Amino acid sequence: MKPSSTQPVGVAGIYPILYAFFDGSNRLDRDAMRRQMETIVRTGAPGAAVLGLATEVNKLSRTEREQVIRWAIEDSGDSLPIAVTISGATIDAQRDLASFAIEQGATWLILQPPVLHAGETPRPEAFYFDFFAAVMQGFDGPVGIQNAPEYLGVGLSHESLERLAAQCSNFRLLKGEGPSILLAETVARIGHLMPVLNGRGGLELLDNLRAGCAGMIVAPDCFDWQQRIYKAFSDGDDAQAEQLYKEVLPGIVFVMQSLDTLICYGKRIAAWRMGFDVEHDRDTTLLPTRFGLEAARRFAQRLGPLA
Repeated sequence: MKPSSTQPVGVAGIYPILYAFFDGSNRLDRDAMRRQMETIVRTGAPGAAVLGLATEVNKLSRTEREQVIRWAIEDSGDSLPIAVTISGATIDAQRDLASFAIEQGATWLILQPPVLHAGETPRPEAFYFDFFAAVMQGFDGPVGIQNAPEYLGVGLSHESLERLAAQCSNFRLLKGEGPSILLAETVARIGHLMPVLNGRGGLELLDNLRAGCAGMIVAPDCFDWQQRIYKAFSDGDDAQAEQLYKEVLPGIVFVMQSLDTLICYGKRIAAWRMGFDVEHDRDTTLLPTRFGLEAARRFAQRLGPLA
């Protein structure tokens, strides 16, 4: 099966989501962020995303989130679409950041549901439906939601997704985050309405494409390899796609043990492949070990330079 043909122009393929690099003073590292985006542009990515879990968005102040958005758009030189993940506890907070992103030149928005904190009473699905509808109201251009109940603890059913698409004409993207067998059901229900993208670092990449996913949003450490796999699959060269996936899969599995592992080691693999070192870790619960660094360096060398 080829990737879905229903997606809007430009919404297909492997989209890297930026890491947040910090300098020795615990500030966003301007040079590293610039090199990251410039590398993504040079490798021919169809677009890029910012402010997701890989960007450690929960550790960034509002000012820093705005910096990441501005820098990404500036460093891309308007040469590729930029998707901005929007998080926030209230409708007003999300609409405010969404407005800022659009004013800066963001191409897509991906809304996250407000997450439950320890001790909070779970909210009904109708709450999230109304929340997303209110945030989307009045914005031009494609708006998506991150529907990942297995990871975020909340989400919308297929029926609610269909109703939301009928009510909000700008709801035209879905970012899933789950096993391919679940994404296949989602594509079967709403794939005719919008492209469905998955993530999870590229785990089950080929099965996600076979399920009809339009592409993936993944961290930059091996996105170039995943682009090659996507192209081979799209061209009908299943043997080449399978071989490339076998080669890159051990590295994907290594960094996708947890979000902490991705931030600790996936970020270092990406940095080494781009020719610099991670200077500082912010508020991490997983510090690198000698064994972990040796493994990460080995994977970076196997993957080769990220041109």
